[in-house]
Amino acid sequence: MNKLVSLLKSLMPILAAAYGTALIYVTALPIDSDSLGFGGELLSWLLTLAGIGLTLFLVQRVEPRLFPSARQFQLRRPMAVVIVGLLLMAPLWFVAKEYIVYGLTSLVHNVHMEHLTYTTPELREDLLASIHAVLLAPILEELCFRQIAISPFRGRRAQIAVCVVMALLFGMLHVRNFPGAFIDALFYGLVFIGSRSIWNSVALHAGCNMTVTLLSVYCWLGLGDLQMSRTPVIILTDAKVIIACVILFTVGALLIKTKRKTE
Repeated sequence: MNKLVSLLKSLMPILAAAYGTALIYVTALPIDSDSLGFGGELLSWLLTLAGIGLTLFLVQRVEPRLFPSARQFQLRRPMAVVIVGLLLMAPLWFVAKEYIVYGLTSLVHNVHMEHLTYTTPELREDLLASIHAVLLAPILEELCFRQIAISPFRGRRAQIAVCVVMALLFGMLHVRNFPGAFIDALFYGLVFIGSRSIWNSVALHAGCNMTVTLLSVYCWLGLGDLQMSRTPVIILTDAKVIIACVILFTVGALLIKTKRKTE
């Protein structure tokens, strides 16, 4: 029995990635069907909620019984102030990461950037999709690619090694956005390991996805100049956005700092 558990533990990163990929694929099927329209979006939300429910059951009831060390990452109720603070801090990480990806990619080949524009139908479609991308997808993806995969391992080195493996797999899942998705996943995983809370990773993930939506609105309103590369996917912002992100980051950091002082 111990040998079986040890074997299963060593396979958890691959199993978690396969499980997460399967859930993401199933929940995306209704969206890929053009004939369903809003009904497809709604069905996708419901399937994602079912996937989250199943995954929470596995994390809370099944995994701790197989791997007692998984209890070190308990699903404690998140503190609202901390979540809000992380949501406010996330845009600066998103903007910085995009410039990092641009710089690294430019070392390998020329990156073709073009001015980003949004039509009203495109914005409407993106806003509808953002409900899933901001509220549901981060929970499901973080539970699958971070919580399930990393929590069975006790040593910090082993956890970081699994974090890197999951970041690679997560990046491969996003195909054209591999560099950005890999760096994001690595960051979320390290936050999860350091804070012992998956909700911190979820908040940062949701905040980054929300930033994309806000940039879409910003571009549609014609408030500034954004540039985009499609392979790999990179969005470069103007100075106004960077300044706004720094202000939001400062407010978020102050909120979290104030909360810790009152504890």
